[in-house]
Amino acid sequence: MCAFIPLSFRALLWIIPRHCRLLVSLTMAGPSQTPQAQERIGYISRIQCFSACHRLHSIHLSDEENKRVYGKCNNPNGHGHNYKVEVTVRGKIDRLTGMVMNLTDLKKCIEDVIMTPLDHKNLDKDVPYFANVVSTTENVAVYIWDNMAKALPPNLLYEIKIHETDKNVVVYRGE
Repeated sequence: MCAFIPLSFRALLWIIPRHCRLLVSLTMAGPSQTPQAQERIGYISRIQCFSACHRLHSIHLSDEENKRVYGKCNNPNGHGHNYKVEVTVRGKIDRLTGMVMNLTDLKKCIEDVIMTPLDHKNLDKDVPYFANVVSTTENVAVYIWDNMAKALPPNLLYEIKIHETDKNVVVYRGE
């Protein structure tokens, strides 16, 4: 027969693994602190593909430096990609609608910010932003971020992820 020895809450914390402690604190909280009463945060991603060409070339480098830095991507006639862009928003899940944001609205923003100005374009010649900015995928992500942030409600944009190829992916979070 085993004797029951009462433990203090502090002693119990030493026994319970760290990853289980949150569960303990939630179950010990009062009714107003239950997960149902808390505001939930959700992430929504929408994926869109566009095709564009560009030439990696910096006006701040000599022709020789550009060839050395960018290699075959510095081809004077340019080259193209089928980009895949993932736009992710983060926010509170509305209790009435059950949504972080309406996907139809997100789709419209993506159409206005990505598809209309970038799809089937020469980034360097057709998009004024890239007249003096090298059209690397990193800078394409910054361009998309800046314009999506203007089109979406404040503080909703979380991440822009661009797949330039199956092996090359850029992530930008506005930092």
